[in-house]
Amino acid sequence: MTTATEAIETAGRTARTEEAAGGSKPHRPRADAVRNRERIVAAARDAFVEYGPEAPLDEIARRAGIGNATLYRHFADRHALAHAVQLSVVTRTADNAAAEAANAATGDARAALGRFAHAAVDERVGALCGLLVGRAEARSAELTVQKARLEAALDELMARARSGGALRADVTRTDLMVVLSRLTRPLPGIDCPGDDIHRHLQLFLDGLTNQE
Repeated sequence: MTTATEAIETAGRTARTEEAAGGSKPHRPRADAVRNRERIVAAARDAFVEYGPEAPLDEIARRAGIGNATLYRHFADRHALAHAVQLSVVTRTADNAAAEAANAATGDARAALGRFAHAAVDERVGALCGLLVGRAEARSAELTVQKARLEAALDELMARARSGGALRADVTRTDLMVVLSRLTRPLPGIDCPGDDIHRHLQLFLDGLTNQE
């Protein structure tokens, strides 16, 4: 099984190779441009959770507090924006998984798994549902690396939880990620505050404990 550490080292080698191939470093963007991009990605993440991959770009710009022209200066089209959202969510979730896998190695694996799950809900992993489905050309090398990091770290975290009796043997990585994704997508006609989402998640997590 690939460990989280090995996945991180692979990601680093890939990044260094791409930087070397690119020659000189690009001009560093201005701070306000970076902030605008971050606001757009955050607003798009929430909109994709609420509306799906066809979320109105005008609504995303409004939520980000910028004009449509600014949005298009950062992202040429919907697919570029969707890719940025997916990369952001996967990278941050992979970081959380790697950190909790390290914590589980010397601490409470059940608590570490719970922290990861609650952080993934806050990260709105439901935004990934439907994004870039069927668009093989949009699966960048960077996204592939981050996805591998997430899978390796989560496998390691779950394996430690199983070995400590804190996780049923039949629960898979896919099981966990599907539930996390569904919990962060609103149900039609039902207003579910964030506190309720975390309560529902904890009820689910409590049911994963090995009862044998």
